[in-house]
Amino acid sequence: MSKVAKVKVEKDLKGSIAKAVDSIGGFGKFIKRGDTVFLKPNFNTADPFPASTDSGFLKAMVELAYDYGTKLVMVGESSTMTLNTHEVMAKLGVFDLSGLEKPPRIYVFEEGEWVKKEIPGAKYLKSVSIPTVLDKVDKLILLPCLKTHCYARFTGALKLSVGFMKPSERVRLHLRHLQEKIAELNKIIDPNLVIMDSRKCFINKGPSEGELRAPELILASEDRISIDIGGIKIIQSYEGNSLAGINPENLRQIEFAKEIGL
Repeated sequence: MSKVAKVKVEKDLKGSIAKAVDSIGGFGKFIKRGDTVFLKPNFNTADPFPASTDSGFLKAMVELAYDYGTKLVMVGESSTMTLNTHEVMAKLGVFDLSGLEKPPRIYVFEEGEWVKKEIPGAKYLKSVSIPTVLDKVDKLILLPCLKTHCYARFTGALKLSVGFMKPSERVRLHLRHLQEKIAELNKIIDPNLVIMDSRKCFINKGPSEGELRAPELILASEDRISIDIGGIKIIQSYEGNSLAGINPENLRQIEFAKEIGL
């Protein structure tokens, strides 16, 4: 398993993120000068962090990416099927990032084009439509929150990729074998780095509300499975959590991801 860096956050959020990434090789290992870098946050709903990505955290990530020589930072997402992503982003202040000295290019996936992709060797989710913009980036950084999920049990780095999926196709995703389909979807998503904002987390319910705790941590890893396992263990450290008694490696989305060689 890949290393998972874990840094306690104090006053300097941007410095804490950089410190976590330094522990696994530094941003220079993942971003090269002139790269186009895509940041994938979690804006499933407009509910406050940790239901959604914190605006201060996203701003820090945009600035860090530019600090390390990125030519262009892109930020994009698609909210849950019943909500308008543009409205969700507006409520969360995402478009305020356009006022930065070096602003990101912001994408509402539903307002762009999609491309159908076959998932090699898939048993449950054989094809999926994802945004064409992903074919135009050099590096992909996933920015999951830390929380439980009422259907998938847990939502972290693996589950974050559902936001790349065309909303109209997500109905069948949830009908059956949800956790296996989450794993299969990740076969066509290839992140270079995962940074999990674990300053706050939900230890039950989720993904839009739950019992709140504050680990005050930033996690970083090259590997989605490793960082999700690390996140689950943090949740399990709190009394009353809904993942008690589960070996994180046996959670079906993680177990199946390993089975298919993710």
